[in-house]
Amino acid sequence: MEKFISVFDMFKIGVGPSSSHTLGPWKAALHCMQLIKDAKQAQEIQEIKVLLYGSLAKTGKGHGTDMAVLMGLLGEDPITTDTSLITGKIEAIKNTKSLPMNELHRIHFNMDTDLLFLKDQALPHHPNALQFVFTLPDKMVTYTYYSIGGGFIEFELETGVIITPVTTQNNEINFDFKSADELLHWCIKTGMSISEIVCENEKAVLTEAAINNQLDSIWHTMLNCIYTGCLTNGILPGGLQVRRRAFDLNQQLLNQGTYQDQQQWMELIKNGGNDFRYILDWVSCFALAVNEENASFGRVVTAPTNGAAGVVPAVLLYAQLFCNKNTPTDTRNFLMTASAVGALFKTGATISAAMGGCQAEIGVSSAMAAAGLTELLGGNQKQCLMAAEIAMEHHLGLTCDPIGGLVQIPCIERNSMGAIKAITAAQLALQSKPDYAVVSLDKVIKTMWNTALDMNAKYKETADGGLAIQIPIALAEC
Repeated sequence: MEKFISVFDMFKIGVGPSSSHTLGPWKAALHCMQLIKDAKQAQEIQEIKVLLYGSLAKTGKGHGTDMAVLMGLLGEDPITTDTSLITGKIEAIKNTKSLPMNELHRIHFNMDTDLLFLKDQALPHHPNALQFVFTLPDKMVTYTYYSIGGGFIEFELETGVIITPVTTQNNEINFDFKSADELLHWCIKTGMSISEIVCENEKAVLTEAAINNQLDSIWHTMLNCIYTGCLTNGILPGGLQVRRRAFDLNQQLLNQGTYQDQQQWMELIKNGGNDFRYILDWVSCFALAVNEENASFGRVVTAPTNGAAGVVPAVLLYAQLFCNKNTPTDTRNFLMTASAVGALFKTGATISAAMGGCQAEIGVSSAMAAAGLTELLGGNQKQCLMAAEIAMEHHLGLTCDPIGGLVQIPCIERNSMGAIKAITAAQLALQSKPDYAVVSLDKVIKTMWNTALDMNAKYKETADGGLAIQIPIALAEC
């Protein structure tokens, strides 16, 4: 039985601001509560303590890790939960100093003493580690998890063996690949595009109709996030007093144009011109909008992470509005090709900033978007992989140094930069002959991983280095 990373593993609907620090811990809390329920011990819980280690502890406040864990313990699903109610639910736990296990059973829970940020402690397997300690009548049970990036989690068994909780069926697939060379081998052997290879693998689990429905849902969530971000004004939460910019940029670019809904808004943009600066500003606006929503605990799609969630949708909307690649098939193919590249980086390196710096997030998202766009614009399989390589090559060494531990500075602007680089990389690949390329995608993935291993830990999502210590802002919550 072959294991593969599904397109729906790479693109997961969730809540901002961080896939590794918000979505991952949320899913870990849901998983441990399910284990407790399966063991029929939920009614016996007397006390819960949550221990956050490493990067989760150092930047967890800014990333909302505490809120995410509590939402998971409440049994809320990040895909469907009403994000407008999150703050109220957390405040209720704070004020009552209690946590409801169900309608009839509540336990005492003091966020100051029962949810601990252990900033000077770490577990050896991964910087993003957390533990749930349950006190039962006759024993204590500890569940250990690792949030490894992109909303993926790992669970440590009592034996010390670390496993990935099963989220999709582990069916045998037709075209298993762990490297770009292996992916290209299947493309050449079958004559299929990268998106077609991915689609065939997905069919081992889902029907084609189900695949299309889920891909459409992913895109609709992305598009709604862009649209909401463009219509929302104000200051981002967290204390940095960062002003939303997508709102003003949207109004400026539309030049007094009026619209009643999302479709009319898109038509206005499309008909507004094709000047280079106009298109460039819109791509930046799309990316800013997504990550301003992400920073506000809005609903986003990991692509491959929350912190890098704006790159893929910005480039895909660019393709739809300015390249006339706007059919449902175009959108699905873009997402499937992008997911294949994301899977290569996850397999051969990392998509966790706590492991590899921001090259593992913005760099990977830019590579994914570049490959997807190249296929839509008529590029062959080799050109798609070349575009991904070009995009990552120029993100190598990018550090993760969020000010105040928040996914705001420099994270939001980096999504705009990643989107523009993806478009440039696609254009370069389309005008090139990949057979003459000196650097392959596999080589750049290996280089990225070696760079991650060499990178100083303070530049890996800790807020201990870089911009995070150069800006004289002291936040009590960080």
